[in-house]
Amino acid sequence: MLNPGRSCPTSYRYGAHALRGEPSLQAESLWIAGGLYGNPLALEALLEAYDCEHGRKALVFNGDFHWFDVDVADFGRINDAVLAFHATRGNVETELATPQDGAGCGCGYPDWVGDDTVQRSNRIIERLRATAARLPHTLALLRALPMHLGARVGDACIAIVHGDADSLAGWNFSQEALATDNGLANARKAFDAAGADVFASSHTCLPVLQCFPGGKVLVNNGAAGMPNFRGEHYGLATRIALTPAPNSVYGMRQGGLYIDAVPLRYDTRAWEQRFLEQWPAGSDAHASYYARIMNGPDYSRQAALRLTDRADRQAPETLRA
Repeated sequence: MLNPGRSCPTSYRYGAHALRGEPSLQAESLWIAGGLYGNPLALEALLEAYDCEHGRKALVFNGDFHWFDVDVADFGRINDAVLAFHATRGNVETELATPQDGAGCGCGYPDWVGDDTVQRSNRIIERLRATAARLPHTLALLRALPMHLGARVGDACIAIVHGDADSLAGWNFSQEALATDNGLANARKAFDAAGADVFASSHTCLPVLQCFPGGKVLVNNGAAGMPNFRGEHYGLATRIALTPAPNSVYGMRQGGLYIDAVPLRYDTRAWEQRFLEQWPAGSDAHASYYARIMNGPDYSRQAALRLTDRADRQAPETLRA
């Protein structure tokens, strides 16, 4: 029996071996932005930054681009803008397009997330479903999105997953899991199973850049549409490229590959007003997210940047922070 908001439906599971195969994207610079969460101002900041990129490039919206956008006009605009690029579906889009009995929000929350947060997320998705139902043509488009994508940047194979190597809503690529020996061991095995040099993930709301033996890298952009660090007010996108990013919050070089966390600087006060119009004090999203929107989470960029795992003491060739 599923536990709404905590259980991971079997339809979410694909397994790391499914990530093998010929990449569908090739680029000199690859941008990955998961967790836009219905923030239209962060979307504008992302597209403006991406427009400044030159050369052969690709942008992937890595799921959960909807969430706070219960205003039907915002929902429609965000959907149209996202689907003009490459995209995967996150648990949010999956539960809008094809609700799973007993899945709730489909977040697959682990034990360290409190029950109150889980229940609020289940109610948020119900309200968002009412919005999506007013735009029925969007549901088929969301349903058709893949759960994962493969890309190649230079000689590197990039596995783009919303959750982790095995599941759309998996938390094995969260910063919390990667802070444990068991979590690091599971991630190391996933690279071999998937045939990947780099995993690019999202879903878990906090960013991490973790290096592994053999030049493997796992990068999670946290949230494109919310602050990711204490006292800092911008979203993050991942940029994987053959050249360094001109503006990087932190990053590294592994061989000829540059991996950067790129800031998405939007008008915080304008977003606060937009958010409060849809989710005023006393609402579920306000209780869960307003403090983070205004002050950031209790997390730092220093905590996100992890040079090596404990099985490999060799640092990457170049580190920038």
